[in-house]
Formats: sequence, C-alpha cells, structure tokens
Amino acid sequence: MAIEPITRTTLALFAGASGDHNPVHIDLDVARAAGFPDVFAHGMLVMAYLGRAVTQWAPQLQLRSYRVRFIKITEVGDSLRCRSRVSAVENEGDGRKRIELELSVCNAADEIKLTGMASYILQPQ
Repeated sequence: MAIEPITRTTLALFAGASGDHNPVHIDLDVARAAGFPDVFAHGMLVMAYLGRAVTQWAPQLQLRSYRVRFIKITEVGDSLRCRSRVSAVENEGDGRKRIELELSVCNAADEIKLTGMASYILQPQ
C-alpha cells in the first residue's frame, strides 16, 4: 500500500486528531533547537498507516495481534510504502488458520522506518 508524501499539514492534522502536540513534529524552531533539520512525523502516524494496511488485508475482527518497532524517523516529504510477507500459516482446528505476517514501512529510498508483526485467525468460508 502506497501512502501520499508526508506534509506539514498531515502532521498538524494528526497532532490535532491524536492530541500529540509535541512541538518537534509541528514547530520548525523547536525541531532545529533539538538538533533536527526539520519537523518529522509522529511515530504513531506511521504506525496508523500500517494499521490501516493491516486491516485492509483481512477484517479487523480476525486480527489477533499487532505490534511494531520504530526504526527511523519519517521526514516531511517521505512517500511511504507498507509491505507485508506471510511468515507462517498454522491450522487452528475447525477449519481456522492462524496467519502470521511480517510487516514494514519504507520510504522511496527503501529506508525502513518501522517493522512489525500481525497475527490473524482466518475463519473457514
């Protein structure tokens, strides 16, 4: 799943929606004073994009676990891509299967911003 480039507007809207008004995400002067060249995306914003991809893959009711690890800062202008790979399939009985996914979010330069795992129980059709 491809995500539009991160903009300052995106960061401001996410700050308002999430209540996370940490100024390093929205105030250039504060970000520079902290040693960063520019503001950068909230880690939880990137996690939310990946969560949206995860729930598009299979219904949310079938999701059993979702965890992530933040790897690198996501910069303004980064175009992100969510990736998944099935790492395991196990029979759970009654026709149900447990599916394990390895997840990642990368920018256009293929720098990994976030990694994670998701687990689903798929019901028989």
